[in-house]
Amino acid sequence: MSTDCSSGSCSSGSCGGAPTELDAGEARMQRTISRIKHKIVVMSGKGGVGKSTVATNIAIGLSLAGKKVGLLDVDVHGPSVPRLLSMRDSKVHIEESFIEPVTWSENLSVMSLGFLLPNSYQPVVWRGPVKMGFIKQLLSDVVWGDLDYMVVDCPPGTGDEPLSVMQLLGNDAQAVIVTTPQGVAIDDVRRSVTFVGDVGNQVLGIVENMSGVVCSQCGNVENIFGKGGGKKLATEVGVRFLGDIPLDPEIVRSGDEGYAFLSVQKESPTAQAIQKIIKPILMLDDGAAPSQKLHPVLPPHKGTIKVALPVTKGTLSPSMHLAEQYLIATADAESKQILSTETVDAPAYEPKAAASFLERLEAGYVLAKEVPQDACDALKAKHISLVKGVTVNAPVAVVTDFIEGKLLAAS
Repeated sequence: MSTDCSSGSCSSGSCGGAPTELDAGEARMQRTISRIKHKIVVMSGKGGVGKSTVATNIAIGLSLAGKKVGLLDVDVHGPSVPRLLSMRDSKVHIEESFIEPVTWSENLSVMSLGFLLPNSYQPVVWRGPVKMGFIKQLLSDVVWGDLDYMVVDCPPGTGDEPLSVMQLLGNDAQAVIVTTPQGVAIDDVRRSVTFVGDVGNQVLGIVENMSGVVCSQCGNVENIFGKGGGKKLATEVGVRFLGDIPLDPEIVRSGDEGYAFLSVQKESPTAQAIQKIIKPILMLDDGAAPSQKLHPVLPPHKGTIKVALPVTKGTLSPSMHLAEQYLIATADAESKQILSTETVDAPAYEPKAAASFLERLEAGYVLAKEVPQDACDALKAKHISLVKGVTVNAPVAVVTDFIEGKLLAAS
């Protein structure tokens, strides 16, 4: 909880004063992330497995299926996406408060450090904190808009970039892990599976790339690197095997020349293999349950208010009884500004105890996804207003939308 700042020694801006610039950047980032329905992080413990090619073709395939897609290249030291999409000469439009991504098609927007470098020979010599700050800027300042999917292309390994991406996108981001059939690649990719679990995310599936070579003359597939290592690993660690992709000369050429392999070679066996991998990813969106009818929530109009939000692993909890913490935000209803935020550990759930706990924190509102009926009754008895059926995941973005009159909820 926040400490008393009456001594004037606190400079964090978190104890009742105006939000700092860092707070504003965090709020922008959370608002951006809240507008992304599905976050797919493509990664691998091993370099040279064709991860960027897989990420790019997943993004293209989703966009060709009519989905709004953002492709984010966070490989700081070796950005490949501009070449793969024939966009090496593209430049981003930068204003003081925002950055526009580069448009590849009506449904696909792209952002990469490669667009910001003066030439293809320029090395990037950055340490971890600078990389983290750059990735945060790509999520907070780039105007992605409403996306069905964000596909993130990470560099190999389990270092700064994939760790930053997973932490910033939240625990609902899912990983697609790319490997090749050889045992030396499988060993490193096994570590990637463990890494994803350790940071609290899920593996959507494993892709085996370069699974045989397609003969350009007869179309026969020769398994020169072996076959089945990715599928065996998926069975071993208990995750989905999304499929395998052969090493096709046409997909190599498409990457060098920067054309969309899936749209040009859509009937080829390799394109069909990629579409098979994309199908379960599309089902994340198409198979989702219909949304409840949402209604605008009337914002408070006067005075200083305190809002409590149940939080689990940094995002809005699926239900109040699952809360690990509460985000307590103090806001000015008239100026529509967040004055301060603090995070407090949630007590063991019991409806009346939870309501009494929030009453002691002087919370006047609870904003949540789901709230058990006994907790609804307990909050009502304490005269704490309740808004449930919130669909946004980012807690600060929920508060901002609430005080600005933009929040939609089921009830």
